Amino acid sequence: MTQDPEKLRQTLISWFAESRKQILAEMAKPLDVARKSNRNDLVTNVDKANQQFLIDHIKAEYPTARIIGEEGHAHDDTDLNGLVFFVDPIDGTMNFVKQQAHFAIMIGVYRDGQPVVGAIMDVMRNEVLSGGPEIPVTFAGRTLTKLPDLQLKDGLLGVTGPMTIKNRLHLGDIALASSGPRMSGSAGMEFIEIALGRQLGYVSYLQPWDVAAGMAITKGLGVQFSREDGSPIDLRQPGVVVAATPQAHRTILTMMAGE
Repeated sequence: MTQDPEKLRQTLISWFAESRKQILAEMAKPLDVARKSNRNDLVTNVDKANQQFLIDHIKAEYPTARIIGEEGHAHDDTDLNGLVFFVDPIDGTMNFVKQQAHFAIMIGVYRDGQPVVGAIMDVMRNEVLSGGPEIPVTFAGRTLTKLPDLQLKDGLLGVTGPMTIKNRLHLGDIALASSGPRMSGSAGMEFIEIALGRQLGYVSYLQPWDVAAGMAITKGLGVQFSREDGSPIDLRQPGVVVAATPQAHRTILTMMAGE
């Protein structure tokens, strides 16, 4: 089966279109909601069903690929060799449950640890952000261009609530140093905002499937990614992700270090 990035992008978009129909149909029914690690870490029957739907399609089209998924699927988080699909079937489950809006489907595809293509769907708006190192970044069919390199003070910053409220790694101070903090509750929705130039960055503690798609897409627009100490993102492990355009990225790391 071909692994041409543009062909793969179109395949992901077609899967998302089918997935969206199923999600909307399930939203008309009562949800089966369960807790995972705590009361704010939820999973629903729709998360599980959508992940299985996507896994089935991946296995049918790319039978030798590895799959790292959020819900109820064995993670192979020590080996990124070959073709690897990072799957987040409902990104922003709390939003999905409480608001029935502001949630996404995400898939990031990597080969030997390097990005091939990423795709993020804003389910309720039926809009897809996608792209990769060898193909243009597009949103809802429109090609996006490189982002302006603004200073932190000149743009909005996406942040995670718990880290910001507790000022962990000075994130509360960093948020106040920007034009203003934004908390969407969905990494996918944050990366869409960044790609469209409506935010200059995003800082959160993320799992590999939370960041893989956004990183594959937005690096090509000039977004820099690192851990809080400036080290590269390791997609075998969760951790703090600092994603921002260059000037803002430098300022965030400096403030996190308490300098």
